[in-house]
Amino acid sequence: MAELFETNLTVSELTSLIKRTLEEGFYGLSVSGEISNFRPSSTGHWFFTLKDEGASISAVMFKSSTWRVDFPPKDGDRVTVTGSLDLYAARGTYQIKVDTMILAGYGEILAELERRKRLFAQAGYFAQERKRPIPPYPKRVGVVTSPTGAALQDILNVLGRRCPSVDVLVLPAVVQGEEAAESVAQRIIQANELMLCDVLIVSRGGGSGEDLLPFSSEAVVKAVAESAIPVVSGVGHEIDTTLVDYAADLRAPTPSAAAELVSHAYVSLHERLQGFASLLEQRMASRLSLAEAQLLRFDRESLTHRIKTVIDSREFLLANASNAMTTATSQLLASDERRLSVVRERLHALSPLAILSRGYTVVQTPDGKIIASKEDATPGSEVALRFIDGSRRATVEEDL
Repeated sequence: MAELFETNLTVSELTSLIKRTLEEGFYGLSVSGEISNFRPSSTGHWFFTLKDEGASISAVMFKSSTWRVDFPPKDGDRVTVTGSLDLYAARGTYQIKVDTMILAGYGEILAELERRKRLFAQAGYFAQERKRPIPPYPKRVGVVTSPTGAALQDILNVLGRRCPSVDVLVLPAVVQGEEAAESVAQRIIQANELMLCDVLIVSRGGGSGEDLLPFSSEAVVKAVAESAIPVVSGVGHEIDTTLVDYAADLRAPTPSAAAELVSHAYVSLHERLQGFASLLEQRMASRLSLAEAQLLRFDRESLTHRIKTVIDSREFLLANASNAMTTATSQLLASDERRLSVVRERLHALSPLAILSRGYTVVQTPDGKIIASKEDATPGSEVALRFIDGSRRATVEEDL
């Protein structure tokens, strides 16, 4: 190394040497301090200063590592970071390249939560038989949360959009600090004593593990477990877990999700009603279209055409029937005439006049009785002789 220092170095060579020395000599560091000048970039990297009472150092946490952090860092947070030293060659400054970040004392918080979790489980606060079903169509929803927090606005927005007819009763509580646990627990107890609602949402926005500790307190967990009103927990963000989540009848990852779970049945009912309404509209439109099509058949032009068609059809049938009747009548008359002629001829053949025309004479008594035997014509009696063209009287003489 001494020989290297005697050599005339360029700035880049010196910087490279320092960078290699820092990176090889300072890795796997664990450093605690307070965040200041926190500057998240548009590319997702975090730039900040880590300081204590006597010194400060620049730090960077690249986007590829920020997903590991389960809280939103801000100025004033006391944190413990792990990483290595890195030299920024362009300015000749060094910084900590951060791989992980937790709130200072977070390990103690986790240990305390595990202790409480075992204790509350033994007390039966998490027992499955305690769980109550969430009413599908609550008429009033109680919300235990800060009246000025964003969590309440999220819940009100969701319920107002999904089920505006449902009453929302806000039970204001302190949700952070020493008074938070007692405040939240008292609101839950008060809601049960007065039966103020059909379902309770216990909620607050995200925060550090220390900020969320009141929702893992015995007072709150016990109040939730013993609540006769079904309770939905919606504390923090999706990655946050509190012990009240185990005691609640239903756990939601966020305040908005808690409101969605409470109003789920209303949305399903609304969707079903929309489906029925859509189906009804379709069927009504189909019926109307059919009725319109049928009405078009009875407009003035169509109706005139249809009536004309019917009349033409009837006239055609009437003409055919008339022609057929005339033909049948002519045929019937001709047939009758032929029959009458035959009968006439037969009658003529059988008529006495026809016989007389052939030279025969009818012999009658003066009173018109026909004499058919000589026994009836005694000599000396008068008879009437009927010829074809008239009559004569005669006296009967002796037999010839």
